[in-house]
Amino acid sequence: MGYCFRDLTAACQQDWRGYIEHDFVRALGAGTLEQNAFRHYLQQDYLFLVHFARAYALAAYKSRTLTELRQAKAGLSTILDVELDLHVGFCREWGISEADLADLPEARATLAYTRYVLETGHRGDLLDLHVALAPCLVGYGEIATWLKAQPFTVRGAANPFDAWIALYEGPDFQAAMAAEIAWLDARLAEVGPRRFAELKQTFHEATRLEIDFWQMGLDQRD
Repeated sequence: MGYCFRDLTAACQQDWRGYIEHDFVRALGAGTLEQNAFRHYLQQDYLFLVHFARAYALAAYKSRTLTELRQAKAGLSTILDVELDLHVGFCREWGISEADLADLPEARATLAYTRYVLETGHRGDLLDLHVALAPCLVGYGEIATWLKAQPFTVRGAANPFDAWIALYEGPDFQAAMAAEIAWLDARLAEVGPRRFAELKQTFHEATRLEIDFWQMGLDQRD
């Protein structure tokens, strides 16, 4: 019996919707999110991206084929050469300098999620690592798509967070999300019920940690 990525989201539908439709996300879409909450999130998300790069380096180590190795290299290069530069620029627009980012302490929610992803990758294989990362890569794309369809979402200059929505609804990120789902679908199609149960638990735990990451931003807590 084969599975696909949507079987993972269906297996933890309540938490998945709680993540996609979190109060932080709703306020961001409506343009009512407290700006200091967004700044706190931006700073911690920078630290997350650093560990996300480490996860792709781990994916290279875990790769068994040249195709997988090239995929990991491309992911690492995208984060280091594109996403982090964009994020630093985005932070600068919100009054957060690169020096500020370099001196940031990690919030507990950041520590919990990033170390969970890395630990999962160390003890498991490449599929375990990708499943642990999926709530971030796939989730952000789905969040942007969901916000785009909501009547309460404010677009353009009236919403100070519109650039964030535009980034994740844009063709580059949506293409990366689609490619990740296709990769997961191909690998999940080969697993049996026992293995899927393990991966489902990983995805569920990672999704709960993403919920905590949103809540951390909303509460502005370390």
